[in-house]
Amino acid sequence: MNAVVDRLEFAPPPTAGLLRSLLLALLAHALLVAALTWGVHWRREAEPLSAEAELWASVPVAAAPKLEELPPEPPVVETPKPKPLPELAPEPVVQPPKVDIALEKEKQRKLKQHELEQQQEKLKTEKAKRDKATLDKAKLDKIKADKLKQELADKTKHEQEKKQEALQTKQLEAQRQKNLQRMAGLAGASGGPSATGTALKAAGPSASYAGRIRARIKPNIVFTEDISGNPAAEVEVRTAPEGSIIARKLLKSSGNKAWDDAVLKAIDKTEVLPRDTDGRVPPVLEISFKPKD
Repeated sequence: MNAVVDRLEFAPPPTAGLLRSLLLALLAHALLVAALTWGVHWRREAEPLSAEAELWASVPVAAAPKLEELPPEPPVVETPKPKPLPELAPEPVVQPPKVDIALEKEKQRKLKQHELEQQQEKLKTEKAKRDKATLDKAKLDKIKADKLKQELADKTKHEQEKKQEALQTKQLEAQRQKNLQRMAGLAGASGGPSATGTALKAAGPSASYAGRIRARIKPNIVFTEDISGNPAAEVEVRTAPEGSIIARKLLKSSGNKAWDDAVLKAIDKTEVLPRDTDGRVPPVLEISFKPKD
C-alpha cells in the first residue's frame, strides 16, 4: 500500500484540459463522417436526361408544280421577203506605172557606187588613224630613248665630276702633307729624307727595337724538339710604362703547340723588356718568334 502511495506521489501531474480535447476530437470525427455520407448520397442521385429528335427524309424529293392552264398560241404573221440589191459594177483595175528599166539600173549603180565610196572613205580614215597611232608611238619611243640617253650622259658626267673632285681632293691632301712635312722640317723634325710622317719625332718603336726584344726573350726559350720547317708564332705583349710585362696573348699559332707554349713561357720568364732609343717602351707590341732564327 505504501508503494502505491509513493508511486502516485512521484507521478507526473495530470494534463490540463484532457477532457475538452477528447470532446473536440469526437466532434471533428462526427462532422467528417456526416460530410462523407452526404457526398456519397449526392453522387447516387440520378441525373434527369432531356433529348429532342426531328424526322427527315433519307433522299430530298421536290414537290410537283400546280396544274395551270396553257395560254393561247399567238397568230402567225408572215414577214415580207427583202428585195434583191442591185449588182455593183466591178472596180477598174489600176495598172502599175511602167518604170524605166535603164533609169532603175542607173539608180542602183549610183547607190552601189556611193556605198563603195563610203567604204573606201572609212578604210582611208582607219588607215590614217593607224598611221597616226604608229607615228605617235614612234615619237614616244624616240622621246623615251632621248630621255634615257640624256640620263645616261648626265650619269656619266656626274661620275666624271665625282672622279675629278676625288682626284682634286687627293692632290690637295698630298699637297697639304708636303706642306706639313716642309713645315716640320723647318721646325726641326728628326726624320730621315724618306720619312713620310708629319710629327717632329717618330712615336713608334725604332727599326732595331724588335730585334732587341727577341734577343732579350729568346735566351729564355726552352725547346728541344726537332721541328720541320720554320713556323712563326705571333704574340701580342702589353707592357707598363717602365717596361714590365703585364699581359701576353698568342695571336697566330705556329702549328706546333710545344713551340707556342715555349715562347709564352719565355715571355713570362723575361718579365721586363728593354727601352727603345727614345727611352720609352711601347704599351703594345706584336712580336714574331721562329725556332730556327
